[in-house]
Amino acid sequence: MIAPEGWKVIMKKLTDIKKDFAGWYQDVIFESELVDSAPTRGCFVIRPYGYSIWENIKKILDKKIKELGADNAYFPLLIPESFLKKEAEHVEGFAPEVAVVTHAGGKKLNEPLVVRPTSETIIYYMFAKWIKSWRDLPLNINQWANIVRWEMRPRAFLRTTEFLWQEGHTAHATKGEAIEMAIAARDMYKDFMENFLAIPVIAGKKTDSEKFAGAEETYCLEAIMPDGKGLQMGTTHLLSHEFPKSFDIEFQDKEGKMQTPYCSSWGVSTRMMGGLIMSHGDEKGLVIPPNIAPVQVVIIPIFKNENEKSGVMAVVKTIEEKLNNIAIRVETDNDFSSSPGSRFYKSELKGIPLRIEIGPKDIEKNQVVLANRIEADKSKKKKFVNID
Repeated sequence: MIAPEGWKVIMKKLTDIKKDFAGWYQDVIFESELVDSAPTRGCFVIRPYGYSIWENIKKILDKKIKELGADNAYFPLLIPESFLKKEAEHVEGFAPEVAVVTHAGGKKLNEPLVVRPTSETIIYYMFAKWIKSWRDLPLNINQWANIVRWEMRPRAFLRTTEFLWQEGHTAHATKGEAIEMAIAARDMYKDFMENFLAIPVIAGKKTDSEKFAGAEETYCLEAIMPDGKGLQMGTTHLLSHEFPKSFDIEFQDKEGKMQTPYCSSWGVSTRMMGGLIMSHGDEKGLVIPPNIAPVQVVIIPIFKNENEKSGVMAVVKTIEEKLNNIAIRVETDNDFSSSPGSRFYKSELKGIPLRIEIGPKDIEKNQVVLANRIEADKSKKKKFVNID
């Protein structure tokens, strides 16, 4: 297409997904404006478009987590180093990844503070304060937080020094209840991954050598990526008595005897976004499932002069309002300095599920052009639809 004078043509060819999957991944996350590099080693800035996807994931998952009986809370980022040392297997498992604060306020701290690699220790310290009787159980707490783990080979969303996640933590009177909670959380994640992220996952249990440090059992959800590699999408854990005993959590049962509660923990992170990108992306860029897409429909107005513009934009406004009224997340691409082809390219790069193209000739025929991002058959990719 030859662009009229004044139109910018912005198109960058992505690395061939079939020849270099890792290179394609790096290209698409930056070009689609999901992330940008940060000055801190192993960290990335999640840009507004990328964060909007995370917000949609968070909104849906938060509702599901609350349906499991969890209440949201927030715990400190900085944890006394002695807390990690209370559970030997836990500290050994996380030691290589832990970041430690040794100085603050211009002085050396009496006790170093660990930047949380996970929150079991600080949460179970608080559980010891809150749990005194069987009436206090079950206790079901969730937090949305950032985590810091010193990754050796960082890659945006997949393995980063700092990442975002949710972590649920529960305490129960019986081991059966704790197991039931861990499996219910895993099943909840599976439903979300398959029905909202559109990623099939395998539910299973980790081997003893791969389970979470300090857990009795770790249940997991694994997805197979297009390059044939597995990706751990989420885990839930039966912690049983290890952490409660380390933090002296006890409750008086109905018979008046002192007992140790059984605990579970479970979490998913922004790694799911990495899985989403790899599972659905293609040679044109992202493909975002409609349920979590920040923009579900993009409208591309096409005109050559001011006379054509007024008529086209009037129709665009009407369609946009109607879509907004039925809770469709719609956006009009008003970058009129770029050519239509450049704007089509951008909408496909960003993985927007549906594109509506409107020009003067379409208005004369009382129609619009619909372009489906995921339609593989190019003969079916575009269709003409009556405006009404």
